[in-house]
Amino acid sequence: MNRIKIAPSILSCNFLRLEEDIKKAEDAGADLFHIDIMDGHFVPNITIGPMLVEQVRKITSKPLDVHLMIENPHKFVEDFIKAGADIITLHVETDRHIFRTIEIIKSKGIKAGVTLNPSTPLITLEHIIHEVDLVLIMTVNPGFGGQRYMDVMDEKIKKARNMIDKTKKDIELEVDGGIKATNAKKVVQCGADILVMGTEIFHSTDYKKKIQEVRNIISD
Repeated sequence: MNRIKIAPSILSCNFLRLEEDIKKAEDAGADLFHIDIMDGHFVPNITIGPMLVEQVRKITSKPLDVHLMIENPHKFVEDFIKAGADIITLHVETDRHIFRTIEIIKSKGIKAGVTLNPSTPLITLEHIIHEVDLVLIMTVNPGFGGQRYMDVMDEKIKKARNMIDKTKKDIELEVDGGIKATNAKKVVQCGADILVMGTEIFHSTDYKKKIQEVRNIISD
């Protein structure tokens, strides 16, 4: 099995000590950082834009996984690329011309991913999966951190893994929403390559201890 990557979600960090939190998570063994961008329309919350991504880029050399939970993402992808994104992930629900947007992202040398909300069927990936570098399965309804993992998503993760394996391409499967030390092994067994973890890391008292706990659990 390839090394499972852990991606702390900065949505859950303390923005008054952003640099400190990111550096502590990096030192603790984070593989990349997940950055949620919300517009208050596609999801019921408003977060950050390219300016903050640019600041995070100055703090860490780890890959930045920018998750666009916004309408009309094609209008903004170049701004996030310029800000320092390494991966840009789009929701299949928001982009009617997703092939074109993926082409724009990849033409800039950036990895492109697609995301599905919990209720979005995997069939929506059928014609796009060969074009992407990453598939992100949401296991909570997006918009807020700290939600409970939806157990019904286990089967969806397994089926997504099977779809990816059939392509015989190097496509990573990322899972985001309610992942904790207590369910991380199950999510990995379902087929995840990347675990997005927000409150589980940033609300813990010792990031290194928490990340090591997760690694120990998923490697048993």
